[in-house]
Amino acid sequence: MRREFLIFIKMNVLEKFGNIPIDNAVLYEVIGNYNFPRNKVARMEQNGELIRLKNGLFVVSPDISRKTLSRELIANHLYGPSYVSYETALSFYGLIPERVYVVRSATFKRAKQFENSLGRFEYIVVPQAYYAIGISQQTVKNQYTAESEYTFLIATPEKALCDLILATPHLNIKSEKAMQQFLEDDLRIDFSVLQSVDTEIIRECIEVGRKKGELTHLLKLLSEL
Repeated sequence: MRREFLIFIKMNVLEKFGNIPIDNAVLYEVIGNYNFPRNKVARMEQNGELIRLKNGLFVVSPDISRKTLSRELIANHLYGPSYVSYETALSFYGLIPERVYVVRSATFKRAKQFENSLGRFEYIVVPQAYYAIGISQQTVKNQYTAESEYTFLIATPEKALCDLILATPHLNIKSEKAMQQFLEDDLRIDFSVLQSVDTEIIRECIEVGRKKGELTHLLKLLSEL
């Protein structure tokens, strides 16, 4: 009976973290006075209470937190500074029909890649001046109370398109028509979702980014929507 009570207390303590990733330092505080806290964390992982994201970083199991895991939020915490972008952001906004397995983010630090039970997380290097353009803070609210539950950083739709164009190797687009074909045929972009385009973001990307010709064709094309 005492053991069941202690498990209940521990679950309640873990539940308060929701789907926010937590590191070893936080877990050691939660665990309390244990001689070998690392072993205790390992047992919690084995019992399915914690999901390992990388060495020293975990997220509470949805069975305990009662929160849906967010791979976008996890991507922000796995490696930073970073923001979710590329196909991941386009899928999030409903601009492409496919659900992506790999979560791709932009960073101005070294390129990195992580793989865990939630998927693969890739981080692509962009120049620091370019990095700061077109980052949106996305807030997810509780569907019942409308209160904010968590936020994460993600590229705006325009910035995600620019990021993807810059990251696509051997891309040589010479006209607006060719750009439209690339977006429709290769990316399967749903232009009906692009109802309001912030062309200023694309202009800023042209000023400090690479592939200025391709981005200029993108700007002209989206300006006519």
